[in-house]
Amino acid sequence: MLPPAVFALGLALLGLAGCGPERTLYVGGPVITLDAQERTAGALGVEGDRIAFVGSDAEGRRWADGRARVVDLGGRALLPGFIDAHGHFPGAGIYAVHVDLNSPPIGDIERMDGLVARLRERAAETPTGEWITGWGYDDTLLAEKRHPRRADLDAASTDHPIALFHVSGHLMTTNSAALELLGIDRETPDPEGGVIRRDVSGNPDGVFEEKATELVAGDLAQPGLLDAVAMAREADRLYLASGTTTAQNGWAPVEHLTGLSWLSRLGLVDVRMVLWPGDLVALETLDGEFELPAGNPPWVRMGAAKFVADGSIQGYTGYLTRPYHVPPGDDPEYRGYPRIPRETLIENVSRLHAAGWQVAVHGNGDASIDDILDAFEEAQKRHPREDTRHIVIHAQMARDDQLDRMRELGVIPSFFLLHTYYWGDRHRDIFMGPERAARMSPARSAVDRDIRFTIHNDTPVVPMEPLRSVWAAVNRRSSSGAPIGPEQRISVLQALRAVTIDAAYQHFEDHEKGSLEVGKLADLVILSRSPLDDPEHIDEIGVVETIIGGETVWRASSMPSASGSGSMPRD
Repeated sequence: MLPPAVFALGLALLGLAGCGPERTLYVGGPVITLDAQERTAGALGVEGDRIAFVGSDAEGRRWADGRARVVDLGGRALLPGFIDAHGHFPGAGIYAVHVDLNSPPIGDIERMDGLVARLRERAAETPTGEWITGWGYDDTLLAEKRHPRRADLDAASTDHPIALFHVSGHLMTTNSAALELLGIDRETPDPEGGVIRRDVSGNPDGVFEEKATELVAGDLAQPGLLDAVAMAREADRLYLASGTTTAQNGWAPVEHLTGLSWLSRLGLVDVRMVLWPGDLVALETLDGEFELPAGNPPWVRMGAAKFVADGSIQGYTGYLTRPYHVPPGDDPEYRGYPRIPRETLIENVSRLHAAGWQVAVHGNGDASIDDILDAFEEAQKRHPREDTRHIVIHAQMARDDQLDRMRELGVIPSFFLLHTYYWGDRHRDIFMGPERAARMSPARSAVDRDIRFTIHNDTPVVPMEPLRSVWAAVNRRSSSGAPIGPEQRISVLQALRAVTIDAAYQHFEDHEKGSLEVGKLADLVILSRSPLDDPEHIDEIGVVETIIGGETVWRASSMPSASGSGSMPRD
């Protein structure tokens, strides 16, 4: 139940929202429709919250007939609003609460002493005994090439429990005060699907892997109402500034399912949302122990049940069929491990599939992808269904034979293609080796098999930048500029489809959004220039305006010119 003051604020904001003109015509720039024919039109008309006309400039002006507001794009490009195929909204606003510990090219933490200093600053302004939490550290980008451990964090504070999330979200690290508060010591066993890392004496060294992180995260103080609203509002701003009109929460606990639904109804979040219940919530719903919120189409929709079958390859917890290129310890055969036993995954996926659910499963390593596809195949054998659109999230190391199985099963791979940029060099040199790194996120192989796929940012793992994802799919270059599997590059139109119409298809919303066609929702983005013009510099294109349901919800403070590159908002 929301406090009356918050409810009143929401109603006030709803009352202040402008109604806007009934008719608007956009002309003077390319209208990239992303429809089945991949047409580029000269004009687009909006009536109310729907697209009412797509065609030539002359036809558009006849449609307007003096009764529409005319917007001259001035050479800028109009596209469907970007659709988040997989992320963790409102995670982009996480730094409203957590300390930002990212390293370049996202942040500025390069050494352990810099990380400790940042935490010490937060400790100085935090009451004794309260939690200090951080997000985004990357052991492979720190000069020391290791995780912060309890002794490092004790140097920041012994008066506050500290818990830091690895940039992948699959590992955490804590200080001594946190371990003591949580009652975790040398006698605490490793949970199934997780590891408590230990020092040479057998004591926890502060680092937790996979399901072991739940021993910490489950006890962290949840943000208060004002902090939660601040996170959601900041995430909303960042998504709109990136041209994203539909956000996605890719593993929603009960609090997110109910809270985000309310924030949308109250007008505190402008972006549309697709919420995926976490596996436990979905199974509890199936058992009648929890009732999902009704949603609020077309603003909030309940989507797939989400499982996490393995971890992070850069965290050495992804589950591979062949050993890591450079193993993390003394075992040259180390391949990672599953978070969920194969038989358990098969049984739970089959239950939800039989009940009519769409199912999405996180799988990075190819051994994990084998388990996932076995689960989808067994579910279909037991309970045949048409058009399930089950999803393999990340599908990072999918082999060709696995892509063939996905095509046969009607499974959608959703690629985290920005791994080629942010982690490409390290995947090549450390985790996968050159051969496997060259074909990670194999979008071209999917195209060659006529497999419909999507591309995502997994925000807050990396910033919400759909255009950078498109650039990565087209160019496949690491942050150092090195090519990472150029044979897996795809065309600009194919990449744009993966963040618009194919993402809408994945969410069962392609009849309503994702392309510029008459009758669909007027969810639009205006870009400083067409992505089709200069594929090598798509990441430099500026977002000029974001429109949802015909209403402008975000506009750049300074308008990038159609001839200039501009830059994507990062703040």
